Amino acid sequence: MTATDQQPLGSPFSATSTAEEVTAGLDLRGATAVVTGGYSGLGLETTRNLAAAGARVIVPARRPDSARTALADLAGCEVVPTDLTDPASVRAAAARIHDSVDRLDLLMAIAGVMATPERHVGPGWESQLAANHLGHFTLTCELYPLLAAADGARVVVNSSAGHTLTDIRWHDPHFRTGYDKWLAYGQAKTANALFAVHLDALGRNDGVRAFALHPGKIITGLQREMPLQEQIDRGWVDEHGNVIGADFKTPSQGAATGLWAATSPLLDGRGARYLEDCDIATISTPDQHMDEGGVREYAIDPDSAARLWDLSLATTGATPIPR
Repeated sequence: MTATDQQPLGSPFSATSTAEEVTAGLDLRGATAVVTGGYSGLGLETTRNLAAAGARVIVPARRPDSARTALADLAGCEVVPTDLTDPASVRAAAARIHDSVDRLDLLMAIAGVMATPERHVGPGWESQLAANHLGHFTLTCELYPLLAAADGARVVVNSSAGHTLTDIRWHDPHFRTGYDKWLAYGQAKTANALFAVHLDALGRNDGVRAFALHPGKIITGLQREMPLQEQIDRGWVDEHGNVIGADFKTPSQGAATGLWAATSPLLDGRGARYLEDCDIATISTPDQHMDEGGVREYAIDPDSAARLWDLSLATTGATPIPR
């Protein structure tokens, strides 16, 4: 990855493009996609548009009954119970998916949490890192043979402009020496971006390409554990919960970049890029505000990506992807 790789391509879409516009005329009949979090918020918009294009969509869900209700009117969708913070649950879900398909064309890692109260899960993992990164890392490793069996699979990972809050806290990734909910979120989003960088390095010879992205500012269930007053104080919503923040996207607009990453021919032969507003993002400097867009160099650094990969393998015990 070089600075010249991280340059916009001149996509015909933009920050205001919708999921429906990005997928208009798309024919995904015969394709199979896994969409984590695919039953609410951006995930539901993603599932809906993939299904409308003819794809079979498998949705790993922590709340399977809610997922089945949300997806009841969509053809070609199925739910697999999955708790991304529980390694045994992730492996069981991967095994079920292996039993039902012989290849996987798309893996969309959309499920996530944000700015949650301090929690440690499993063997003491910080919960935001576990839900946003370690669970997706494990799921991807376990499903990798299915991705490699496809003809040009793509893995798309939802990161965030929140990655600008911090690099990986190599000295204390699980916040055992003091917790900050926003730094924990920022670290998890940096991890998402680095995960895509090294996955692409490992997978490109098998035709597996990976991308990370910032979907934009959107009010969805992601903010469910943030007090309403905090969202008001940040200028996101009014006292009734109505969105008033500048430059906020609709859920359909928020899902557009991920669907563009999954399907655009402009990205053929490319990978390991960080995307935003339906194009490749530029590199941002440390003095830029996160709302100005772009990706920090530390979030796409190949050496850091390899280091995080090895740390994640040791942490999760996931099945290694051949180097």
